[in-house]
Amino acid sequence: MSRYLRLQDFVWLVLFAAIAVFSPVHDPVVIACLIAIGIVQVLESRIGPKFAIVFNLALCYPLMYFSQPFPIEINSSYWYLLFLPVVSAASTFDFLGSALVAIIAAAENASLLVWVWEYNRISPDAPVIFDRDNQLELVLRLLSLFLVSYATHQLARAKREEAAKYQRAAEQLAAANRSLKEAEQQVRRSERLAALGQLTAGLAHELRNPMGTMKTSAELLARSVEKENEIAREMAAFIKDEVDRTNSLITRFLDFAKPLSLKPQPVDLAAMLDHVVQRFERENRWNISVYKNYSPDIPPVPMDAELMERVILNLMTNAAQASPPSGAITVKTRLAGGMAEIAVIDRGSGIDPRNLESIFNPFFTTKSDGVGLGLAICSKIVDEHGGQIKVESAPGEGSVFHVFLPVRRQ
Repeated sequence: MSRYLRLQDFVWLVLFAAIAVFSPVHDPVVIACLIAIGIVQVLESRIGPKFAIVFNLALCYPLMYFSQPFPIEINSSYWYLLFLPVVSAASTFDFLGSALVAIIAAAENASLLVWVWEYNRISPDAPVIFDRDNQLELVLRLLSLFLVSYATHQLARAKREEAAKYQRAAEQLAAANRSLKEAEQQVRRSERLAALGQLTAGLAHELRNPMGTMKTSAELLARSVEKENEIAREMAAFIKDEVDRTNSLITRFLDFAKPLSLKPQPVDLAAMLDHVVQRFERENRWNISVYKNYSPDIPPVPMDAELMERVILNLMTNAAQASPPSGAITVKTRLAGGMAEIAVIDRGSGIDPRNLESIFNPFFTTKSDGVGLGLAICSKIVDEHGGQIKVESAPGEGSVFHVFLPVRRQ
């Protein structure tokens, strides 16, 4: 079937065409109503069940009126088509909505009695007989409408509850999969940190001794050469400066490699962040504004305040470097599922999605003068606190670094 006529649409058309062909009544109004109801059923998915129910209720009344052998008796062959709006309402609406549609359908069927009474009034010599059997037949029809409405509503409600149960299970499974992926990423990150930490510690230790010798030799050379030999003195100064810079780099490597010795104490998170912001503003050479948005309901958090200040200062510095001149960053806190969350938000250039999984790896950097240890050390400190560090970023829209710390000491 084409995309315009689905299989179920074709079935509706065939069924109503067969009803029209084998109809015991060939009145034009009856045939037109049957065709119209078939078209409404085909278009129900497009016009919506509410409009389909209203149209079908409106079409069933003239269909029943013109198809009954009136004035001999009230016995339309098409009263059962009232089941279409009744079933549709019971499948779509709540109990009250489905009951209301069933009442309207029953009222349509019963309202044909008005024409009986009117005919008996104007034709007393040839009255329409509405005996006990006809009365019982009409009552059974009305009760059938309510029975079908209630049974369909119960079945639809059970299906909806079952679908909701499966939806909740799917959402829980998706959440579990996300948590598992995050845990796998953290395990891989920890393994990389451990291996690279051991390698870095050994390499840094081996480099320290020759660096010390080179620095001492440069200092001795600077003191021993004649004052007139400016080139030699300048070269000795260059050697000393480069050795100092290399030693500083080796110190950072050792900071990353050596085991952390935490000294956790209950810390007022807002006070700690204020201290970091003040320190950042003293060293702020990017002319960046800092906005604070602290939650007042966070209790004291157990942490090593000195190490955590180092983490937040590093994140703020990275945010400032990524921000445009005279930009702004926001430091925000809140409680999130038993964890204290610290968010550092910038509106800078963002992070390439291909780099999001690698930014916490040691020695990964996109800066021309970077070493790639800042975020790795931050991740290590947060991990040692039993917390997590995550990032959300979109190129051109900025980044949000989330630091989650347990409120209770683990």
